[in-house]
Amino acid sequence: MRKGKKVAIALLSTLLGLPIAIAVVLLAVGAYLYYTADLLAPAVEVDIARYGLTTDSDSLRTNHFGSLRLNKYGLWEATLRGNAVDRGGAYGVLTKELLDYQEGAFIEQMNRIVPSPRKIKRLHKLIILFNRNMAKHIPSQYREEIYAMAQSAAEEYNIYGTPYVRQLNYHAAHDIGHTMQQYMLVGCSSFATWESESSDGKLLIGRNFDFYVGDNFAKNKMVLFVEPKSGYRFVSICWPGMLGVVSGMNEHGLTVTINASKGAMPTSSAMPISLLARHILQYASTISEAYELAGEFQTFVSESLLIGSAKDGCAAIIEKSPEQIALFRSDSKRIVCTNHYQSELFATNEYNIENIATSDSPYRHRRINELLDSLTPIDPTDAAAILRNRYGDGGKDIGVGNEKSVNQFIAHHSVLFSPEELKVWVSTAPWQLGEYICYDLNTVFGSNADGCLVSEEFNIPADKEMISTDYPTICRHREQYMAICAAIESGSEVSGQYITAFIANNPNYYQVYNITGDYMLLKKGGKVAAEYWQKALSLEIPRRQEREKIANKVERYDKK
Repeated sequence: MRKGKKVAIALLSTLLGLPIAIAVVLLAVGAYLYYTADLLAPAVEVDIARYGLTTDSDSLRTNHFGSLRLNKYGLWEATLRGNAVDRGGAYGVLTKELLDYQEGAFIEQMNRIVPSPRKIKRLHKLIILFNRNMAKHIPSQYREEIYAMAQSAAEEYNIYGTPYVRQLNYHAAHDIGHTMQQYMLVGCSSFATWESESSDGKLLIGRNFDFYVGDNFAKNKMVLFVEPKSGYRFVSICWPGMLGVVSGMNEHGLTVTINASKGAMPTSSAMPISLLARHILQYASTISEAYELAGEFQTFVSESLLIGSAKDGCAAIIEKSPEQIALFRSDSKRIVCTNHYQSELFATNEYNIENIATSDSPYRHRRINELLDSLTPIDPTDAAAILRNRYGDGGKDIGVGNEKSVNQFIAHHSVLFSPEELKVWVSTAPWQLGEYICYDLNTVFGSNADGCLVSEEFNIPADKEMISTDYPTICRHREQYMAICAAIESGSEVSGQYITAFIANNPNYYQVYNITGDYMLLKKGGKVAAEYWQKALSLEIPRRQEREKIANKVERYDKK
């Protein structure tokens, strides 16, 4: 029998050819890796009844390990305390409906990006393969916390994996977003000033977290206050279900914010950046301690972590790739971080060189410095103004929503930190145009969390002018843009008046003319389309690759 199988396999390989035989082997290896992937589900008992609600009202939920409330500014506030299992179990019960909504919003956006159900299933399998070794790099504490929280996750998404597997994979979403930058998932701006560059001489940090996974994903913003059984108490600005950290500060005034950088395409995962940032926040109190902890873990993407420290009175950037790590310190009393590396170690890195030459990161870096020059010494209100600024170099209007802007109108959240005062300001809708509300960690961690957590006397007012002008503009632009994209896809018509209104609404944005040219190509031919593309080329275009694509269209169709 065995001999017969060998003969059959040999004959099949001969008849079908070597490439197909190799494909069969690769499929077999892939299937083996998929079905043997082990994300190390913790062997812990989670008694959901232990986390039953002791208060359940429209304004407040509590149990013995935490609380949840929606404040009057539209932000969710949660407090958690205890060991890893109790924190995770309590968080899941407190936020169950929010957890379901958040997961649905994430999957909905993925379905928009990859509309084919068959491709979604393939993507799911690829993620399992990619992340098969991820859990080995994650401390058991965080796996237990995520596992306990996942017991409250919805079963309707089990087609994408068990609740634990899904929730663990979501903690690597920022990292996976590195490979999907054409979808504008990742791209952030941050800065810090101290001593002579700050109005009171104290360290001040500002950041926009431009992680875009759709409007629904950003609807429920979470301000999470954690009192772990081991390590330091901290606050994290995140979303329901997120137990890693993308922006946060601990009780010693150490802050962590993460900014994606560019490196080689990863082939497998390791420690997700958000969980590394969480580990730093929970166990470091100085820049040197943060750097030491960062060096202990293998990560699978390139990242810049801006670390602010009340004890050090300054900020520095940990630049980390899967192979190398560097600590970049400024030679002035300010530091700016966008999406490229600045240290000597990475000065000759080919991916960093390409990133600097082809992306919008250096432009935003330069623009933040320009704004700091004009406002220094800055206070929190000045810092908020910088994070809200939508203009280009020299105040040039480069179009609302341009990726070269500090404010691209896609920020999940915008945050300010005053580490020495233990104050944090969190933006409210729309984007960072609404009021920045202030939390004083001295007060929050000193209270029983039953009253208002916001120190309202320190709030930064909303930018009413931008809300009345730029906000309607960007909303109209995106609605009109999607309508024209739909017309291109379906072959339907939009009126000349609609095109005129589309251009008039946002006349300095290159993408307006680029998509109009694409539409005109189908309706009026290449010659007319090229006129719009030429106009796009005369404006600020974020990435060199995008400029080259438009230029190639002009070259191809201008004579037709």
